[in-house]
Amino acid sequence: MRTKRQTAGGRGLLLGVVLGSTVALGAQALPKLPGRIALPRSENSPGQVWFLHDTHLDPARPDCTTCHPRPFRILRAGGPKARVSITHERMERGELCGRCHDGKKAFALDEDCTYCHREE
Repeated sequence: MRTKRQTAGGRGLLLGVVLGSTVALGAQALPKLPGRIALPRSENSPGQVWFLHDTHLDPARPDCTTCHPRPFRILRAGGPKARVSITHERMERGELCGRCHDGKKAFALDEDCTYCHREE
């Protein structure tokens, strides 16, 4: 016959194994990040904007749901991509990149144009 202490210890061990497995599965389920993405460029743009996933994701706590599916809708990997019209006007209203690039969460849109717009 098991004592309460032995049963509780067994439950703790089981919980640890389940949680450890869940974390391991979550890390394995994270897809390989896409390479740099050239965003559509307007005629008056001071330079090409390249989006880099690795600079927008914390590797210790990866969470694609911060941006996907909203404000940037994505479908299945390899499937059709929804085009989003990214403009400074929308970002200044706190939409799209402006949700984070507000000068509080991340650098502000008007701090230095070369943070995003570059000739490469």
